[in-house]
Amino acid sequence: MFVGDGLLLDVSFGAARARLANLIRGGSLVIVSKDAYDDGITSLIRVGLLGSAPDVSRLAEAHFRDLVAHDGFAVLSLRWEAAGPGGGRFPALDADITLTPAGEQATLLTLAGAYRPPLSPVGAALGRAILHCVAELTIRIFINHVADGIAHPVRAADLGRGNAGTNPPSPLPAPEAP
Repeated sequence: MFVGDGLLLDVSFGAARARLANLIRGGSLVIVSKDAYDDGITSLIRVGLLGSAPDVSRLAEAHFRDLVAHDGFAVLSLRWEAAGPGGGRFPALDADITLTPAGEQATLLTLAGAYRPPLSPVGAALGRAILHCVAELTIRIFINHVADGIAHPVRAADLGRGNAGTNPPSPLPAPEAP
């Protein structure tokens, strides 16, 4: 399903672009990706949709391409890969994070992409509306963490400090041929 979200940041475009690049290099985006994915799973368990959830997927990898700056905007492409109950991987999110100037001291942060909910075969039995709510919640959590890391780089440095060396971001894998 297609997902999107956005926030207005009280940070200049140049500072936001530099801080997002630092989040990638420091490993913080890997950490917040896993946190957001886990929170989506937890939400499904909390409302009882997955019972004890022994066979739900978990986020296995978060891949990021280099931040690409264009005239008037910057884009970061990302992919989340989840490990399913059988150990196989599937893309859980393919998205672009875009920064766009919104005045001298403001930047619009948006995410647009395709999200595959963190479910096993149980997902087929759940309604599309419930799955869409889970996707929106997961993306909202993620984009809020990214925004916080851009607006408050000291907190982001603390977040990434513990895992920056052990879980560095990796480039997106090449697209698979149909």
